[in-house]
Amino acid sequence: MEKILPNINQQEVINTIDGPLLISAGPGTGKTATLVNRYANMVNNFRIKPENIMMATFTEKAAKEIITRISGVIPDFDLNDVYIGTFHSICLRIVRDNLAFIPSLKKNFTLMDDFDQKYFLYQKLNYDFGRLPNFKALPFGNRGIWEKASMLANWLNGLAEEQINIEEMLNDTDPQVIALAEAKQFYDELLESQNRLDFSTIQTTAYKLLEDNPEILAKYQDMFKYMMIDEYQDTNSIQERLIFLLSKTSNICVVGDDDQSMYRFRGATIKNILNFTSKFPTGQCKKVNLTINYRSSPEIISFYNNWMTENSEDFFKWNGFRIEKTIVPSADKTNKVLTPPVMKLSGDSLDDWCDNVHKFLMNLRENRTIQNYNQVAFLFRSVTNERAKVLANYLEEHGVPVYSPRSKMFFEREEIKAAIGIVLHLFTDFEEKLLYDEDDWFGDMVEYYSSCLDIAYELMDKDAKLEEWISYRTDELDNLKGTTDYAFTKLLYQLFTFDYFKGILDTDLSSGVADQRAIRNLAILTNIFAKFEAIEHVDVISSEKKVRTLKKLFKTYLRFLMKGGMEEYQDESEYAPSGCVSFMTIHQSKGMEFPIVIVDSLYDTPKNEQSSILDAVYDEYSERNNFEPKNDIKYFDFWRRYYVAFSRAEELLVLTTPIKSSGHSQMPSKYFATAWTEVVDYKQREWSFEEFNFDQVKKSDLKQSYAFTSDISKFERCSLEYKMFRELGFSEIRLGSTLFGSLVHETIEDIHDAILRNETDTIMEKMQDWFEENYQGLVLTEHSYLAPQAKAAAMRYVRNYFENSQDMWGNIREAEVQLSYPMESFILNGQVDMLEGEGDTVEIVDFKTGDKPKSMSDVMLRNYEKQLQVYAHLVEQKYGVEVSKMKIYYLSATADPIISFEKDNKRVSDMMDEFSEVVKKIERHEFNTRTSDTSICKDCDMRFYCGKSNPKK
Repeated sequence: MEKILPNINQQEVINTIDGPLLISAGPGTGKTATLVNRYANMVNNFRIKPENIMMATFTEKAAKEIITRISGVIPDFDLNDVYIGTFHSICLRIVRDNLAFIPSLKKNFTLMDDFDQKYFLYQKLNYDFGRLPNFKALPFGNRGIWEKASMLANWLNGLAEEQINIEEMLNDTDPQVIALAEAKQFYDELLESQNRLDFSTIQTTAYKLLEDNPEILAKYQDMFKYMMIDEYQDTNSIQERLIFLLSKTSNICVVGDDDQSMYRFRGATIKNILNFTSKFPTGQCKKVNLTINYRSSPEIISFYNNWMTENSEDFFKWNGFRIEKTIVPSADKTNKVLTPPVMKLSGDSLDDWCDNVHKFLMNLRENRTIQNYNQVAFLFRSVTNERAKVLANYLEEHGVPVYSPRSKMFFEREEIKAAIGIVLHLFTDFEEKLLYDEDDWFGDMVEYYSSCLDIAYELMDKDAKLEEWISYRTDELDNLKGTTDYAFTKLLYQLFTFDYFKGILDTDLSSGVADQRAIRNLAILTNIFAKFEAIEHVDVISSEKKVRTLKKLFKTYLRFLMKGGMEEYQDESEYAPSGCVSFMTIHQSKGMEFPIVIVDSLYDTPKNEQSSILDAVYDEYSERNNFEPKNDIKYFDFWRRYYVAFSRAEELLVLTTPIKSSGHSQMPSKYFATAWTEVVDYKQREWSFEEFNFDQVKKSDLKQSYAFTSDISKFERCSLEYKMFRELGFSEIRLGSTLFGSLVHETIEDIHDAILRNETDTIMEKMQDWFEENYQGLVLTEHSYLAPQAKAAAMRYVRNYFENSQDMWGNIREAEVQLSYPMESFILNGQVDMLEGEGDTVEIVDFKTGDKPKSMSDVMLRNYEKQLQVYAHLVEQKYGVEVSKMKIYYLSATADPIISFEKDNKRVSDMMDEFSEVVKKIERHEFNTRTSDTSICKDCDMRFYCGKSNPKK
């Protein structure tokens, strides 16, 4: 278990294993450590199997942190045996594992994110949804089509997450309610017909699967004998229903802090945590309060305790809608300093305020009170607020780097405007028409594209080769007859050969995140263009569809992205990058802590959520709106939001705002008046912070996951390729060879599934249908096609296997075996295609679509063997069996398709060490080696940057 000495209440949590348990955990009270120790106690001392514990977290990062820490206290921990993750990821796993029982979904379904969903609705809004009988009754108002699509998405998501009965809504008398029900019904039909799933329906799909299939529900109920739910105050209705549906033991442990509930706008309800104990017979649910804070100084704790009690009394009463608690400092957090740890910092004007904030930071830095700017975090209601942007720009202009990935400045960055400007300029006829577009709604975009072109022209003036290439491509595209062999993403990659972009791509990733911003933004841009091509089915640029495609890209797609706001890269493993002060939203800061926190947005006031059609639906068809008093909700949410902000500070909390004593936006607003007057003013005296001992920001110890095929072998093949596509996330343009291998493997997987279901006699009849279904699904997800001869060859591989491997089928034990094993500093992932054998001995079989090597000394074959030796070791640990042999099955071979290896235990340790060395190189960002195998380069999108290909070809 973790090497901590739990306090009495933490120990009570750790030792309470059976029965329902509510943990009310205040900020900085050691919640995560306590949960990890409870989990370890369950496994190590109570002999509960990890696969019998479901643990749900609010974010993927929180799940990674818990997995990292658990892997350090539980030996031989196979992560594929456990369900630790967000509700969405756990539900998605349940859905994928039981696809055969979900009529509305097939393999290779498309999972849409928020933007995908809204763009999908935009595409269908006028023509498809517009034909619904009552659609015009929906209260869109006088809004544009993108705003309408966004509103409809929010309504549809709300109906899904509250599991509103659509049939009942169709019988309503209100035309708006009927219209919304018709839209939801039609939307579900669209999702099914196009094999899609959106983020909000992941959970409802899993819930319906379990509810409709008692045998599947029973399987998971038997598996999830114990549940641990983190951040319970932020769960919604469907998540609560899932918890109680899946549990038949009542061994449900929930942990949260009602005072930190912040996600009502995403459907969360405080009702779940406040009413949790009432879900069980009186006295059955144990409740434990964690109130000892190990994070903040006593004065800061006292300040935010008062915020929740005394400061709120002039405006509202909690009246039972809050768990009463008083957070207390730990024994080691005594009053060590004379300088007040809570203060205020203002200015007589916006400029004066910016100057005072800068001087404050200089005071900290020049006296070496702080060693790194990342010890300071600014928290805002919104980092896109104009005052926040002005302050960020002022600080950067005066030498203080700012990390603000959510400020939605992506499209304003020079490298993005340069790339967009050049791509636009390649289509000169379209460019001219775009710049003279007189539509009022497009005026701001004309201005934006003009600024992009200005940068493009400057770069052309400086780089004759770039100008020559642009001239070549412009001439080609203006006089296009038929099609090109490229689309927009490939044009971006061709740009990377020129000095401006090449200089950005040469960035050393051992530098700070501020220095990496440009290269990471270009990576994001390749994904933006690739997604457009996927959504609009653009594989090439054709003379017939060129103008229509350009309109969709520049007048619709990019415009909608700009309106929604693109965020820049965020490193989840390092939330406070070295060398920068952080600008973040209060929501974003939840779960974090900083030595110095500066809280802005003190102009903020409590506001009612904008009423929508959903409120009427909830009032009639759910219990969602029937809990907290509606008039008080705005105060509850306001006070909770700033409680979270204030409690992020460890040693120094600063309230800041320009002073404006009257008018529409008084600063600070009256709701902060008491808190503002209680603290000392930084400007009223000379400050020395020498008494403080500001700790460095805690370094992340998250274990990253690495797979042999996509990480280890890819890095060894070409570390530069790895840097671009795996580390930075540049979008790879899909190739037919990828589709070929996936198609063969998935159809063979269907064969194995039928064998394991004892349906061997149906394979011959169904094999062609499986193949076609897999092909259609892969075409939609990979946005690529196979030539007829290639498709026929793929089917031939499948038939080869069917006809030549039936003697193996009787001993198949498992297929598609996922392996995930925590090493000392990382997690090793892999997949075994098939296990066969009887008793305590098994053989590993791995399928390959390439040609069978002619020599056992083939380099690729030796790499495959290394991989299988390690996988054999992991299989033995996972199943407690001996791996007697490892086989590579070459599907292209009609005779003698198998190459076998004996397991060599002596080499496994050396190979694990070898893999660890590769991971160390990756994590040290040693990306300087390039492949000497030019056959690899011809299909690599980075060949233009590397100089392996001429961008004119």
